[in-house]
Amino acid sequence: MFPDLIDIGFLHLKTYGACMAVGFILCWHLIERLSGRKDLSNLLLSLMVSGIVGSRAAYVIEHWSAEFARNPERIVRVDQGGLMFYGGLILAIAVFFTWCALKKERALPIADLLCTAIPLGHAFGRVGCFFYGCCYGKISASPLAVTFPSHSPAWYEQLHEGLVTAASPRSLPVLPTQLFEAAALLALFAALMALYRRVSAAGARRRDGLLTGCYLVGYALVRFAMEFLRGDPRAAVGPFSISQTISIGMVVLGSAFLVHSWRGEHGRKTN
Repeated sequence: MFPDLIDIGFLHLKTYGACMAVGFILCWHLIERLSGRKDLSNLLLSLMVSGIVGSRAAYVIEHWSAEFARNPERIVRVDQGGLMFYGGLILAIAVFFTWCALKKERALPIADLLCTAIPLGHAFGRVGCFFYGCCYGKISASPLAVTFPSHSPAWYEQLHEGLVTAASPRSLPVLPTQLFEAAALLALFAALMALYRRVSAAGARRRDGLLTGCYLVGYALVRFAMEFLRGDPRAAVGPFSISQTISIGMVVLGSAFLVHSWRGEHGRKTN
């Protein structure tokens, strides 16, 4: 755990915020390089802002009673962690399609481009989660398990559950689910990049929506599985967490994009 990257007098930079910034910059650069377009800056900036706002809003709603009811001023402290990725993704999708409609842009080719880059930036965000200590995993005796120092999110939760005392210098060992998910996201990014290059090389036979569908299904499966390893408080919808419930919806939506892509390719081959 390394929450403060720089803490020198007036200069105070959280590692979590720095990781998010690096992820955004890398995605921005990659999208411009792959597309060859410099006119997407307004869209990318809008998606960044809506992603942060949506992620924070979803996290605050899910953790209102536990974290914010008594301290509403903490709502704006995004630099201290506390973002729910699906909330940001949902709001960003709405902003994206609104932008495409206003600009009269074809949505699917741009969506494929964005979905190729998103896992890279998201991976850096998960590394930031690890440095802050949020989004931790279940208590485990695994050699991969890690401990977090006192006053970390894991330590506070274990203190509340009576598993550690106020004098305990560290939490009990927990799975570093943040790093597990970061690794899975990098693998997903590598697969999508390879597919993007292959589809782009096809030229006129391009299958619009294929990468969007692959991303939505791929990440949804990763997140659904990862939720079983999470140890931080999770709001539930029936037998599943909120994120798992959204993941199921994302698989359905992603599958629809894949079917649309397949039908478009099949239709071109038969013409």
